[in-house]
Amino acid sequence: MTYPVISALTQFTSSFIDLWQKETGHEPASDELYGVASPCILTTQDEEVLWLPLPFESEKTLANVARAIDIVLRDECTAFYTEQYAGDMAGSFNDLELTLIQVWSDEDFIRLQENLIGHLVTQRRLKLSPTLFIATTDSEMDMVSVCNLTGEVILEHFGTKKREVLAPSLAAFLQDLQPRIKKA
Repeated sequence: MTYPVISALTQFTSSFIDLWQKETGHEPASDELYGVASPCILTTQDEEVLWLPLPFESEKTLANVARAIDIVLRDECTAFYTEQYAGDMAGSFNDLELTLIQVWSDEDFIRLQENLIGHLVTQRRLKLSPTLFIATTDSEMDMVSVCNLTGEVILEHFGTKKREVLAPSLAAFLQDLQPRIKKA
């Protein structure tokens, strides 16, 4: 059941790269990732890196997260985070502007897992149903997540029960997500 997620992520990534090349004449660039090692880096220029995605080469599992909190994670979330190394990618879903979280390197994957564990522990402590975040928004307290119980993609307000369903699945969300170039 993870193939639709991989296909949708691959298509979004391709559209994101195409938009960058059309609008700027070069591959995606990031000043936030300047100086941070990654196999994705093509070159550095003017205190930013140009990058392209590469296949994920570490073990394709979030078992450390699952073991740490004794929970079974949805396969599509594992596929989402272990398909590719890439920079974070800006997009819009309806009127919501967001940044899709991606794994930049093996070291970043370790940090991601630690952050997912912290997120899930907080939810457990607050007696909230478990979610796995996949994107940030302009608000520090709102994030786009996958509900681990239903598979729905939701906009959630961190630490509260306030949740809005955005899409019935991660694949559907990624298929409807439109790439954009984040304004500095």
